[in-house]
Amino acid sequence: MSTSSLGEASPLRSGNSVQEVLVTGGAGYIGSLLTGVLLQRGYRVTVVDDLLFGGESLLAYFSHPAFRFIKGDVCDPSVLDRIKLGYAGAGDRTYAVAHLAAIVGFPACQAAGKQVAWRYNVESVQRVFELAEAIGAERFIFSSTYSNYGLTTDGRAVTEDSPLNPQSLYAETKIAAEQYLLNEAETSRCAPLVFRFATLFGVSPRTRFDLIVNQFVLQAMTQRELIIYQAGYSRSFVHIRDVVEGIVRALSVPREKIRGQIFNLGSDSGNYTKDEIVALVKKHVDGLKITYKDLSFGGDMRDITVSFAKIRRELGFEPAISVEDGIVEVRDALHLGLIKDATDSRYRNAQFIVQ
Repeated sequence: MSTSSLGEASPLRSGNSVQEVLVTGGAGYIGSLLTGVLLQRGYRVTVVDDLLFGGESLLAYFSHPAFRFIKGDVCDPSVLDRIKLGYAGAGDRTYAVAHLAAIVGFPACQAAGKQVAWRYNVESVQRVFELAEAIGAERFIFSSTYSNYGLTTDGRAVTEDSPLNPQSLYAETKIAAEQYLLNEAETSRCAPLVFRFATLFGVSPRTRFDLIVNQFVLQAMTQRELIIYQAGYSRSFVHIRDVVEGIVRALSVPREKIRGQIFNLGSDSGNYTKDEIVALVKKHVDGLKITYKDLSFGGDMRDITVSFAKIRRELGFEPAISVEDGIVEVRDALHLGLIKDATDSRYRNAQFIVQ
């Protein structure tokens, strides 16, 4: 089954059980695009975000009658109380929570430190899930990462049942949050679902340039040179729009199909080595110089191939946008000037980038 089209019927007309979605981190890379798609398909959307990177990504939705915005930090109990109050007495609607708010990525977590990273990536998940239970949400969609698998030694594609081997503080926090949700799934009314996203790429209302594909295209366009470390390491990639489609799919499948489940979200065709990504970038950016260097560091040294058989089998989901298409998309957006000052730090989740 292919991903849904943007013209899909409104859930309020089609009998979909979920009518409203609370999106934490809704001004971010995933959340800002997810918000627009949900509104287009007829969902009511409440976004909660502290606007650390600004709120321009939400301006297009600001006057939409089904959009509501709450400015605040989901680690703040008073913010959660405000959210809960907003849902009081609205028992005629059914809800889902898409929890995207987090300190995202190895560099950002290292910069924040363990205590802060744990607060935002583990404790906030517990608090927001408790909120989801309190407001009667039916589904809780959690954004995790295939970083949790770390390095593999046998060369086989990792599945959702493969051992976890975290190589970073970021992965450690995501694993702890996952375990909490899986434990809660046994007794909770709200059905939690964990998506382990592949590495994202592509354009959204708040595009990031600290992710490999987007970063390489930006550097190729602005510097005409790429310096590549760990060239032979394998990673998995998925377009931001496909991630959003996967989240939307999880709102409509039977609830018991997702309760306590983990799904790798990506495509088998998205498994690439770094030098294969570089070759695709070079194909679409003229005059590019490539330099390879060796580097070892105590960080997120993923070298894995990922299996996506489960999400294809259980949810009928297959991403539709190739890495090459995404490279062309980012290149054209930069070339046309649609993204200004792309090297500015607001397009990254940390002040430094690890290749």
